[in-house]
Amino acid sequence: MSWFRTAVIKSFTKRPCPSKFSSFPRSPFVSLMNFSSETTQEAKSSEIVQYTGLGPTRPNEKPRVVVLGSGWAGCRLMKGLDTDVYDVVCVSPRNHMVFTPLLASTCVGTLEFRSVAEPIGRIQPSISTAPGSYFFLANCKGIDADEHVVHCETMTDGADDLPSWSFKISYDKLVIASGAEASTFGINGVKEHAMFLREVSHAQEIRRKLLLNLMLSDVPGISEEEKKRLLHCVVIGGGPTGVEFSGELSDFIIKDVHERYSHVKDYIHVTLIEANEILSSFDVRLRQYAMRQLTKSGVQLVRGVVKDVQSHKIILDDGSEVPFGLLVWSTGVGPSPFIQSLEFPKSPGGRVGIDEWLRVPSVEDVFAIGDCGGFLENTGKQVLPALAQVAERQGKFLSGLLNRIGKDGRGRANSLGGIDLGDPFVYKHLGSMATVGRYKALVDLRQSKDTKGLALAGFVSWFIWRSAYLTRVISWRNRFYVAVNWATTFVFGRDISRI
Repeated sequence: MSWFRTAVIKSFTKRPCPSKFSSFPRSPFVSLMNFSSETTQEAKSSEIVQYTGLGPTRPNEKPRVVVLGSGWAGCRLMKGLDTDVYDVVCVSPRNHMVFTPLLASTCVGTLEFRSVAEPIGRIQPSISTAPGSYFFLANCKGIDADEHVVHCETMTDGADDLPSWSFKISYDKLVIASGAEASTFGINGVKEHAMFLREVSHAQEIRRKLLLNLMLSDVPGISEEEKKRLLHCVVIGGGPTGVEFSGELSDFIIKDVHERYSHVKDYIHVTLIEANEILSSFDVRLRQYAMRQLTKSGVQLVRGVVKDVQSHKIILDDGSEVPFGLLVWSTGVGPSPFIQSLEFPKSPGGRVGIDEWLRVPSVEDVFAIGDCGGFLENTGKQVLPALAQVAERQGKFLSGLLNRIGKDGRGRANSLGGIDLGDPFVYKHLGSMATVGRYKALVDLRQSKDTKGLALAGFVSWFIWRSAYLTRVISWRNRFYVAVNWATTFVFGRDISRI
C-alpha cells in the first residue's frame, strides 16, 4: 500500500497555502512536514509549506478582532462579540480564564484547581470551530499600529527542547487586555523568594510549598527554631486577596492541620503584614470586624513596611526580622513590562492611556481594557481600580461597541472616521466582598468610600459571598465543580495530598 500512501502525501503537500495565512518575511510560524512510518523518495522531495502568520483580511472575509490576553476583560469581550460579524483571534500565554475571587480557596484544597479555570474555547466556541478564528499560546512582543500588525512569540514554558517561534498577525481591530503584574515596589528579593497569587500555577506552587513544609517539620532532628520557621506563613498585603488567603489558611490550620498534624499545632501560624489599614476600601466597621475575626482565627496582624526579603526572612522598616517558611506577596498590581514598552500615551500610574470609549486615541483601531488601561488625564476621569468587576464591565461595553461598529460596516481597518460611537463608558461600583474565614465574610455595597450604603458582616454575609460567586462562575460545568468541592470539603475536610 506504499503507492497509496505516497499519493495521499503528494495530494496534501501540493495544496496552495490557505488564504487565511500569508507569508511574512523572516518569521516562520509553522512548517507542515510529512510524517510516515515508511519514508519514500517522493516524500523526501515533496515541498514544505510554511505558514508565517495571519495576513490582512480580504474583502470576502470577515474583519478580524485580535485580543491580547485571556483575563476578565478579554474573555468578557470575546464572549460578547458577534462571530457572524467578526473573526476572533486570541493571543495569550494561558489557554484559560482564572476566576480569581476563588483562587485563594484552591491553595488549601477547599476547591480543586480546575474549578477556577475556564477554557477559552468554552467562553468563545468560534475559536475552536470557525475557520478564521484562532487561539495562539503566545506572548505579544510588540505592536506596529501603522501597519496594523502585532508581533508574537510562542510560549514554551521554559522547555529547552522546544524552540520559540516568532510570527505576526494583522488586525482590523486590536484590543489590549493583557492585565497587570504584581507590584514589588523594587524591594530586593521579592521575585526570588516570595510567591504571588494571580494564576492557577501560583496557587499550585503555594499548595505544594505549604504541604512540603508541613511534612519536613516531621523529620527527626529538626530543631525547634527551624520547625517554627518552616511552619510560619507570612502574607504581605492587607487587601482582599491577602485577607481572604489568610482566612482560608487559618481555616485550613484549625480544621485540618490540627487534626492530621496535631503534633505541630503549637508551631504553625499565620502573620499578615500591612503598611496601613487592612481592607482600606471597606467601611470602617467592617475593617474592625475583619481584624477581630482574623485575630480569633490565630492570624497575627502586624503593621509595617517590608524593606528587604531574604531566603528565609524578611526585614521590616523598624529593623525587625520575621523568619518564614512560606511568603505570599499580595500588595496590588502595576503595569507589566510589555505595557511599559508600548509607545502609547500613558495614564497616571503607567497604564495605556484611553478615552471615554476605551480607545487608544493616538492610534487607529486600538483599544485597551482591564488592568492595563487607564483614562488619560484630559478625559477628566480617574483611573479605575484594578478590579474584576471593572474589567468585566469594560469587556461587555466594548463588545457591544464593536458589534455596532461591525454591523454598520465599519469593522475594517481604518474605517472609523466620523462614526458616532454612542454613549461613553461609565463605571458604577457594585460593592465589595471578602471572606475572613470561620464561615464569616464582609459585604460592602457602598458605591464609594464617601457614600452611604448597606454593609454586612457575619454568617449571612458569608452565605451571600458564596452565592454571589457561585452564580458568577462562567460555566455550568464549573459551577457544578465548585458546589461539589464545597460540599465535599464540608463533609470530609480538605485534601492534604501533595501531588
